[in-house]
Amino acid sequence: MEPEELLNDDNNRKKETPLKSLETDLRLYSESIREIAVEIMVEGLTSYPIFVAHQHEVKLGEMILDKNDLNTDWTINASTMEEFVEKGIIKKELQQRFIDTYKNPHEMMCVFVIVPEGANFVFFPYGKE
Repeated sequence: MEPEELLNDDNNRKKETPLKSLETDLRLYSESIREIAVEIMVEGLTSYPIFVAHQHEVKLGEMILDKNDLNTDWTINASTMEEFVEKGIIKKELQQRFIDTYKNPHEMMCVFVIVPEGANFVFFPYGKE
């Protein structure tokens, strides 16, 4: 499934998908997230930065963009593939599959989106520089 498929609302106006507001926030946060991703990689923390998008408190990664401070809908935490493996979110035996599907971190952000119905990885393109 492509990220666009997750973000498009399929004419279901009764209930606006929270992913629409996530798309808006990711566009707003894009440059900040890119800078943090590069910093994480340059410092050698990981080659696979993961950003956690959530609307409730989570104990994963470190908060970098707070929805309350920024008057947005989503808070973003910065994490790493290694933390996800350590916490069992990515199973150790599936780590290579994750690496194989991971997109270029200079062009796309890897976002772990947490919603009440569950959570999933989405790769979202950074805005144009």
